[in-house]
Amino acid sequence: MTIDITDDAVTAVVNSSAVGVRGRLWRLHPSNVREIAITASAEILRLESIRVAAVDTLTLNPDEQVLCYRGTGQWLANHTMLQISTGRRIATLGKALRSFPEIEDQFDSGELTFEHAALIVAFCESPPKTMPDAALPYCRDTLLAAASGTEATTVKLRYAISVLEHMFESDDIPPSEDTDRNELRISPTLNGRVSVRGDFDGVTGEMLLSALSSLSMPTPAKDGTPDKRPAATRNADAMAELIRRYLDNAATGIDGGQRPHLNVHINAKDLAYHRECAGTAGATTGDGSTPGPSDSDDLDTLDLGMPDLDKQDLDVGHMPWMGPLSVGRTRMIACDCMLGAVLLDENGAPLDVTPLKRLVTAAQRTPLIARDKGCAFPGCDCVPAWTDAHHIKHWAKGGPTVMDNLVLLCRTHHTLMHRKPGFTGQWEIQVGADHLPWFIPPPGIDPDQKPRRSTTRI
Repeated sequence: MTIDITDDAVTAVVNSSAVGVRGRLWRLHPSNVREIAITASAEILRLESIRVAAVDTLTLNPDEQVLCYRGTGQWLANHTMLQISTGRRIATLGKALRSFPEIEDQFDSGELTFEHAALIVAFCESPPKTMPDAALPYCRDTLLAAASGTEATTVKLRYAISVLEHMFESDDIPPSEDTDRNELRISPTLNGRVSVRGDFDGVTGEMLLSALSSLSMPTPAKDGTPDKRPAATRNADAMAELIRRYLDNAATGIDGGQRPHLNVHINAKDLAYHRECAGTAGATTGDGSTPGPSDSDDLDTLDLGMPDLDKQDLDVGHMPWMGPLSVGRTRMIACDCMLGAVLLDENGAPLDVTPLKRLVTAAQRTPLIARDKGCAFPGCDCVPAWTDAHHIKHWAKGGPTVMDNLVLLCRTHHTLMHRKPGFTGQWEIQVGADHLPWFIPPPGIDPDQKPRRSTTRI
């Protein structure tokens, strides 16, 4: 088989019909196929911005065909394969971007996804009540920076939003923690089945996902045949088993070395300090509350206290499944819980526990989760419950069971590091001076072999 290695081949595939594209891709070199995937992704972002702009233009200047529908979003859905809800989201974002040209510019340039643009717009449209108007440009630019680049993730952006909400903390409950919005609809269907549809706050979602985790993992057959059930089926089976165990008053099983429960990680100082103590020099208002920044504050003298997003100390709680949790909600949970301490050094890295044992204990796994927050391999978002503790230097070769020689890896990356032919020895894991794991790619991926950190570390 002849393999083409030309830039013209990449351009031809991207600009041509998708009919028969798989056959053409098989004739290309893998490097060209990678380039096609990246180019096509950039093209999708470009076309998305054009679609949003076109829909918004029709909203401002509709013709008779558009006026026949209840909104431009519904018109778009009726003339495409989009759902009405998706069409309305497109129209809503187009309208919102009119008020925020900086966000619109980054979205139109292809450096911002639709979902991230919607998150940033939502924050700017409804900022914390105590945030002065003068701080909005700074907050907007901070969120745009968090959402740009190939390492930008929704989790990273949500963390940045949580930090800003904590800086201008008010008594308002964040939407992700508002239990009044919770819904669970259970209705029998005509064919004798039951339809379940729900919408929960982050804490309830964390408990649900933690309870289902060990029950929904793929389970190979006795002969080693892989579990062929799709994720949706495994989740349904796990829910049925969870209900059955509850009705039988049985134990809930083990999840990643621990019984499933609600885990929230937060710095001790943030847990200890109450909001009333956060005022400068203990300043209070007449009613005893802490005054927030005002519109008259000068940004040059206003201490926004915005931490570097590359640091782990974000002044917000962290749940392994659902991500950021406000300090206020974390403190409320801490009023009635079992607190476990993890000793950290000045870089936020856990100190060693039980270094002379080969197997990682539950006491060691807890600080590992606090440090890595899941699979540490760059680009992986696997949650802690589905990870293994990997010895960077193998135990058989004298590698101790200490924090500087351990890293959490999902089963896929753990298997690749140990067994995949041609993979072992290509990637190198090193613990830096900050006592945090860094991954060095092989020259075939990055000729400069620039160390990469885990994308789960914000």
